[in-house]
Amino acid sequence: MTALKNDRFLRALLKQPVDVTPVWMMRQAGRYLPEYRASRAHAGDFMSLCMNPQFACEVTMQPLDRYPQLDAAILFSDILTIPDAMGQGLYFETGEGPRFRKVVSTLADIEALPIPDPHKDLGYVMDAVSTIRRELNGRVPLIGFSGSPWTLATYMVEGGSSKDFRKTKAMLYDNPQAMHLLLDKLAQSVTAYLNGQIMAGAQAVQIFDTWGGNLSAAAYQEFSLAYMRKIVSGLIREHEGRKVPVILFTKGGGLWLESIADTGADALGLDWTCDIGEARQRVGNRVALQGNMDPTVLYANPEAIRSEVGRILASYGKGTGHVFNLGHGITPEVNPEHAGAFLRAVHELSAQYHE
Repeated sequence: MTALKNDRFLRALLKQPVDVTPVWMMRQAGRYLPEYRASRAHAGDFMSLCMNPQFACEVTMQPLDRYPQLDAAILFSDILTIPDAMGQGLYFETGEGPRFRKVVSTLADIEALPIPDPHKDLGYVMDAVSTIRRELNGRVPLIGFSGSPWTLATYMVEGGSSKDFRKTKAMLYDNPQAMHLLLDKLAQSVTAYLNGQIMAGAQAVQIFDTWGGNLSAAAYQEFSLAYMRKIVSGLIREHEGRKVPVILFTKGGGLWLESIADTGADALGLDWTCDIGEARQRVGNRVALQGNMDPTVLYANPEAIRSEVGRILASYGKGTGHVFNLGHGITPEVNPEHAGAFLRAVHELSAQYHE
């Protein structure tokens, strides 16, 4: 494989010295970009983008071509590929988000679920990873990803997105045996899926625990964090002669940073409700931190964006171990020029913290 021309993202995740704070954006290939909207229209729909390696590569590269400041690429895919490969029948309803044709509601449903083979059942994702990696040609590292077991379980039990997770939480408390079996199968599936991505060329991986923050403290430890810890312990941590860093991101998980840092992950993603300086004090030198600007700051003018970038950099302070990102995905209504102002500000303002 081609040597990396820019590895500051990987170095920061491993708390090694860098010249400026590296930056990327969750959902950086997305609807805020006119070129993405054109590709999606050409593909026909969202799933056709995801399931065609050439289209997935095309949209992954678009933000990198527009913004030379980006220090990482992230695989273009969806977190719900695993439940789809388990036979749940993923589809997207206009204005409604993801839906499943089948839902999981009983122990028998869960016992019948297969554990997907990443190469046979999710080969289109592996092909996308290898295609993107080849196209990148060492430009920046490629991030692979998956949803967390708890987050995937909520979609499988609810049949789609949910405001209150009523069915999922009812199963958790009424039938914890069934929920644990579901989460265990998902943890096995995610581990195999991420290892497949690593073997195909992903140089770091992130687990998106989008709905972990909706659990109580005790339930989070038992039903979300325990399974992410299991995944981390089963991942390939070195490939192609260098370490493969692992990032855990629980949206709304700021109360539990110490526990998340004890999983063995290399970095924690933070949403915007945490102060990154306080988070750094709490986790010490155990992990790097990724984040954590409120995505809605990108609706503001470039001067205000630059000011907020400066505030977050100052809060983190000097030294390595910080990957700048938004606290959640960039939203479709953001002006692409504002995203560019954000990325430029990170590199311009962060050099002073790495002298």
